[in-house]
Amino acid sequence: MVQIPNPPPPEPSAARSVPTSADVARLAGVSRATVSYVLNNTGAVRISEPTRRRVREAARELGYVPHAAARSLRAGHSRMVLMPAPSFPAGPLYSRFLSGLQWALGRLDYTVVQYGTVGVHGDEAARAWAELRPVAVLAPGSDLGPRGVEILKRSGARAVVTLGPEAVEGAHALLTDQEGVGRGATRHLYDRGRRRIGVVVPAERGLDVFSAPRLDGARQAVAGTDATVTELPLRYEEGDAARLAARWRPLELDAVFAYNDEYAMLLMRALQDEGLDIPGDAAVIGADDLMLGRLLRPRLSTVHLELPAGRDLAALVDRAVHDPGAAPERHKVLGATVVHRESS
Repeated sequence: MVQIPNPPPPEPSAARSVPTSADVARLAGVSRATVSYVLNNTGAVRISEPTRRRVREAARELGYVPHAAARSLRAGHSRMVLMPAPSFPAGPLYSRFLSGLQWALGRLDYTVVQYGTVGVHGDEAARAWAELRPVAVLAPGSDLGPRGVEILKRSGARAVVTLGPEAVEGAHALLTDQEGVGRGATRHLYDRGRRRIGVVVPAERGLDVFSAPRLDGARQAVAGTDATVTELPLRYEEGDAARLAARWRPLELDAVFAYNDEYAMLLMRALQDEGLDIPGDAAVIGADDLMLGRLLRPRLSTVHLELPAGRDLAALVDRAVHDPGAAPERHKVLGATVVHRESS
């Protein structure tokens, strides 16, 4: 047996003092108030750009970081905006939207924190978020109810904003018309002469908040016509797509709205592997208008979705933080435009 010797104890090091705003002020040759105005991005006080640059350089040299808790005490609230991680698989479109929103909130001097939602839901999740004392919470509407909104506001949250098909009592709401996505895609297939239309419904947990209204919209699009809509459950797996493609001919479908571009690409390849011609035997349309869809052959028809600009949502959050007693705002934010390409 080989013994591994214990390393010698480390030499005691001199305690390093934490730099303060007073240290920054001395190095930059300004007052502590000026340091506070510069590092807190205060726009109400006019400070020359050379002075701002000198303060920032001094802070970097000393390794000074403003104390968030102290700043919160001075302001009477934190600058933290909590964004719970979505409980559904977030695709490229949603990820780009979140990135733009985080950048815009940062420009307004908010600190954005993403919070994992594994294992907690509903009011339990709201209590976990409230423990962090955020000044604002941006949450998918499916993850929050009226009681959760009340919990957050009692903990000091000045703004609660939900994103989803329906508004939540007490919260500002960004309403996404998912039914319109399904209507537009299915009407496009109908106008192209298709009458036996399948609609993919993802089996993955959390996506039903989007897929259910899209399926309803598809049914609305062909109500009173000679067309039919067939629900097609599908997991985002090659094997599941292959099994669906193998029974495509007995289903006698001539088109499919595949929920979004990712599911459309998955199913289209499986249908082609089964020997079906796209769009001859089956027209295919997705949603999201991803770049990869344009690189396929045939190119993928899709529904282009227009989410709100990050700066607009950041401005809504900022308004609500400064006027927490204002009536909740409701905004319809999802634009949907069909883009016809070769797959349909």
